[in-house]
Amino acid sequence: MSKLRLGVILDEKPVKLTVDLPAAIHRDLLAYAELLARETGQAIDPAKLVAPMLGRFMATDRAFARERRIARRVESTGNDSK
Repeated sequence: MSKLRLGVILDEKPVKLTVDLPAAIHRDLLAYAELLARETGQAIDPAKLVAPMLGRFMATDRAFARERRIARRVESTGNDSK
């Protein structure tokens, strides 16, 4: 059984999201953007880092990947059992 707490999200179009970040995470995000700007020579809005960071996190989460594969198999076979 999956430990994920989210349900199905159907809408694929980009959405604008407003989130409250703890101050420490916001400071780290600003620092990360600054380091990335120094490394690449391009200034970047720290808010633009959130989506790629979340994407990278989910892409490297083994439990998420496993559950996603199982769900795709179930969807393709029309079977509800795992």
